[in-house]
Amino acid sequence: MALSPSTHRVCRVLNSAAAGRRLALRAVTYQFAAVLLVAAVFLLQGLSASIAALLGGSGVVFGSALAANVALGGGVVPARVAFFRLALGAGLKWTVVVTIFAVALGVGRLPPLPMLAGLAVALIAYPLVLNFSVRVERER
Repeated sequence: MALSPSTHRVCRVLNSAAAGRRLALRAVTYQFAAVLLVAAVFLLQGLSASIAALLGGSGVVFGSALAANVALGGGVVPARVAFFRLALGAGLKWTVVVTIFAVALGVGRLPPLPMLAGLAVALIAYPLVLNFSVRVERER
């Protein structure tokens, strides 16, 4: 069956918005695995240190997932809307992180150093996964 020009679409973009969202959510999965590893290491210091590391990193993980869904979840939109979504996603991410930190430190009285370690590992893991997951194919 031959395709007519009206039913055949040519994709002229290198990456779709859905591919970007899938990549970001894959990075969040690896980010969470890194946070679980840090929490397991802090289990040697005690349960409260392990929970603190888990909460510190989980704030970034949940914030990153939320930011990916907000920034990349609307399909193709004009540049202003895309920039607004990106800024809104980043703002929501850091709101989640600060809220979890405030509750864990204030109400939970958890140790701050493991929380910062979980935060640091989660922040480092995300761009590493994004950089090593993307394969660039060159046209010849």
